[in-house]
Amino acid sequence: MTILVTGGAGFIGANFILYMMKAHRDLRILCLDKLTYAADLSYLAPVAGSPRFRFVKGDICDRAAVYHLFEEEHPDVVVNFAAESHVDRSIEDPSLFLKTNILGTGVLLDGCRTCGIRRFHQVSTDEVYGDLPLGRPDLLFTEESPLDPHSPYSSSKASADLLALAYHRTYGIPVTISRCSNNYGPFQYPEKLIPLTIKRALQDRPIPLYGDGKNVRDWLYVEDHCRAIDLILRKGKDGEIYNIGGHREISNRDLIRRILRLLGKPDTLITPTPDRPGHDRRYGMDTQKIRTHLGWQVETDFEEGLKRTVAWYVERYKRTEP
Repeated sequence: MTILVTGGAGFIGANFILYMMKAHRDLRILCLDKLTYAADLSYLAPVAGSPRFRFVKGDICDRAAVYHLFEEEHPDVVVNFAAESHVDRSIEDPSLFLKTNILGTGVLLDGCRTCGIRRFHQVSTDEVYGDLPLGRPDLLFTEESPLDPHSPYSSSKASADLLALAYHRTYGIPVTISRCSNNYGPFQYPEKLIPLTIKRALQDRPIPLYGDGKNVRDWLYVEDHCRAIDLILRKGKDGEIYNIGGHREISNRDLIRRILRLLGKPDTLITPTPDRPGHDRRYGMDTQKIRTHLGWQVETDFEEGLKRTVAWYVERYKRTEP
């Protein structure tokens, strides 16, 4: 079986490719990536020489290139990680997010129509649901929660989800969607909270904290996310949505403090910053569906996963920083 992984040189995509190549010896994986600022081909070095792996530099918005790749390789499965994903950047320039996240997804779906496909899997986000109030741990997003995105980024991802479901109903394309909470682990570009905190702490530089710092996120170790997608590809039902969450909610302020303690750095590095426009207060995921139907569960303890993540970035910055 051949899987086309778009955005495979990015954070979650690269972790997914390495996981799948190790877990399934009968798979062949194509990686299509534009290699924008957040991608890094070195992440894929462990599989670069494998006859079961091929990298193609390209843009999912380039219809001719995508169609050519489909005609040449006839992938059985497409997993779409390719996306602009940083909320701050979406506020500064929404147009790129609309182009890549919506139009690019449409091009891939049209490619699936031309050659036939066993499964198109759209990787989405909990942010499409909007946010939840603080102090109400009983409230969680389910797959039936209404879409209520609050940023250009989350709006573009919600649009892509709806487009994928529309192609499933209209054209019969076998589509599944996963919506994940915040991922952490190796390979993440240091504009996101955890790697940014680690990098700045190691440099003894101020660490920005939006607003009052009480915003709560649910953290999911990236390998647990990869296992969940693997299960959806093998056992998931066409036309279904699956929430994937780490069941580890923590405020941004407390998370930064935890990282600083691991690095032996003072809390005085935390620097209050004017809040992001429309900043969501809390995310929390109900994962009963994927646990009950597919047998998935979180395997990585948050404290252990965070230690592992910090150690990876410390080693990386030792090698790359002067």
